[in-house]
Amino acid sequence: MKTGKLNFSKIELSKLNFFIFLFLIVTTSHKLFSQSPEWIVYNASGIDISSLADEGNYLWIGTVNGGIAKLNKTNGNIENYGNWNSGLPVNYIKVIEIDRYKNKWIGTDGGGLIKFNDTNWVVFNKFNSGLPTNKILSIKIDEEDNKWIGTYGSGLVKFDGGNWIVYDPSNSGLPSYFVSNIAIDGEGNKWIGTSRGLVKFDNTNWSVYNSSNSGLPSNKITSIKIDGEGKKWIGTYDGGLAKFDGVNWTVYKRSNSGLPSNYINAISIDGQGNKWIGTGGGGLTKFDGINWTVFNSSNSSLPNNYITAIVVDSQNNKWIGTNAYQSYFGGLLKFDGVNWTIYNPSTSGLPTNYINTITFDGQGNKWIGTIAGIVKFNGNNWIVYSKSNSGLPSNSVYDIAIDEQDNKWIGTKSVGIIKFDGNNWSIYSTSNSGLPSNITQTIIIDFQNNIWIGTNAGLAKFDRFNWEIYNTSNSGLPNNFINKIAIDGFGNKWICTNWGLAKFDGVNWTNYNPLNSGLPSYQVNTIAIDGQGTKWIGTYPYWNGNNIVGGGLAKFDGVNWTVYNTSNSGLPNNDVNAVSIDAQDNKWIGTSGGGLSKFDGVNWIVFQTSNSGMPSNYIRTIAIDEQGNKWIVTNEGIAVYREGGVIINVDESKENPPSKFELYQNYPNPFNPSTKISFSLPEPAQVTLKVYNILGQEIATILDNKELSGGFYEYEFNAQGLSSGTYIYTIKAGSQIKSNKMLLIR
Repeated sequence: MKTGKLNFSKIELSKLNFFIFLFLIVTTSHKLFSQSPEWIVYNASGIDISSLADEGNYLWIGTVNGGIAKLNKTNGNIENYGNWNSGLPVNYIKVIEIDRYKNKWIGTDGGGLIKFNDTNWVVFNKFNSGLPTNKILSIKIDEEDNKWIGTYGSGLVKFDGGNWIVYDPSNSGLPSYFVSNIAIDGEGNKWIGTSRGLVKFDNTNWSVYNSSNSGLPSNKITSIKIDGEGKKWIGTYDGGLAKFDGVNWTVYKRSNSGLPSNYINAISIDGQGNKWIGTGGGGLTKFDGINWTVFNSSNSSLPNNYITAIVVDSQNNKWIGTNAYQSYFGGLLKFDGVNWTIYNPSTSGLPTNYINTITFDGQGNKWIGTIAGIVKFNGNNWIVYSKSNSGLPSNSVYDIAIDEQDNKWIGTKSVGIIKFDGNNWSIYSTSNSGLPSNITQTIIIDFQNNIWIGTNAGLAKFDRFNWEIYNTSNSGLPNNFINKIAIDGFGNKWICTNWGLAKFDGVNWTNYNPLNSGLPSYQVNTIAIDGQGTKWIGTYPYWNGNNIVGGGLAKFDGVNWTVYNTSNSGLPNNDVNAVSIDAQDNKWIGTSGGGLSKFDGVNWIVFQTSNSGMPSNYIRTIAIDEQGNKWIVTNEGIAVYREGGVIINVDESKENPPSKFELYQNYPNPFNPSTKISFSLPEPAQVTLKVYNILGQEIATILDNKELSGGFYEYEFNAQGLSSGTYIYTIKAGSQIKSNKMLLIR
């Protein structure tokens, strides 16, 4: 990375009759490195574990919507697999089994059955195989290497590697189409847990045990394990634990034993014959046949009492998977009988997948608002601020805005807004300020440094001293429930409400709704403004008294309205939650259930879980950073996408020469009065970098045919004296030319 300084005193402005001073500082604050993947996913799904499988030095971990994690038990390293970087078709893993050849057989919720041999992924689904459904609940492998597969709604399937046989209530003695668990005893009998009892199948005959004809305490079977004596240990959904020796039934419940809960999720048996029982709400229990020992979040390192998976390895370590049920804490633990070790198999340090907002500061740090606090991510390290470790008074964060002094202004669900200067936390609420409600849903800062706050009780303006409140009683605001605010190049505030869109110029209010404009819905969720000042408005369908109508994306140029919906465009869903606009003027649109869309003004490209690295098709918000990475907040974590490869910040000392010529998006954008322009050169070149106004008039020359060696460069452009509007910065390196737009707002 090269350093240097370029000094200007005056720059003559073409066709302008005045001089302004533009101070341009060349800096080299950080390097940029382009990873090969176009998708990176950050999630907290490692706190929601669905299954575990032991393979000697490795533990395979299935998660709820986070894919698979492979843990090296020797060194603690974790490798993650998801639909963004592997052949996994979906990220919800229900079960993992390993055969004698070390192939991993993976059952998913919606993606079918997958075979993974550590190199290749083979997907079996209802479209390319004899599998009757893509929803797999259980897998067991017999001595002949047949796979026995329990499904959700389609019965039991046997797969011998070539042929598929389906057993269901219509063609067999199976009492239910829902097969939750399978165990195989020493004689090769299959013991099958269903929603209507326990079944024994000897490959010819079916024997059904239920609460009416046996000692089974409940027909909802959740887990089956067979001990060294051939006894079956059966976990039920609400009837506790049952032991069956082939003749007699013994039932253990809270009422007659040390079992802490009647909801059994998992059972495992160690080398000494101890039963390890995972419950839903009661924690982990060890039963040696006489004594019960209960481990829970109060007396052990368990993060919560909802145990979903247990496996015992050859060293007699117990590996325990938990689910962050009704809490923000879960994950994987190892218990050696004395000590507890906690592992986080997630792809990030996020405390939860429920994320409401993301924004970037001047140093490129990501500030992420969640229901479990605020997260700061610098590209390498994650820092979580919550009620328990900081001055943050509420963990539920709706929005974050950052001012020129790098203060973070934080909107919360219940305690108002918080200012965080990096050290101190200041709280503004209805009890100590003019804030009209403590439910603060959106925040934006104008270029006079005023804070505009949208609440469920109107709009507030805070100039750091005084408060002004706008609501339906004292202004032209059409509704007090504010979803989003945007500010255009003239300083007008555009306010999204539950009863239409409002424009406020500081004096006058103009309201837009389906009755007086081309707006397709009263429910206005979001708005983005492009370089030409055109508004792109995301809406929901609404009830008109007879039907659900409207919704979609609206374009408003100040005069004309154009509506894009599922009927007339490539928009995949009419519930539009998020709109963001990149440097090339592409619109990135996030929907509720339809995934992500890119619209270049003519063509639509849709990204969904089935054709991309998206972890979910439900998009909450989208933010685009200075490198052009799209940070897409879904209900299953954050997906980062960039055509050609995601770019991350790395340590300056690492030498990673650029592979191609690239001009990056300026940051911040919009800006006032300064912004940073970055570019990369794969080899030495004569470089010219200029700024133009929208008419093509040259405004400034930053570099004039300057010889630069290969590397990454960053220049600061100060637009003091220029008027609001769109500007174009153009770089010429040898014979190559690239341009981007930037927006100055006063």
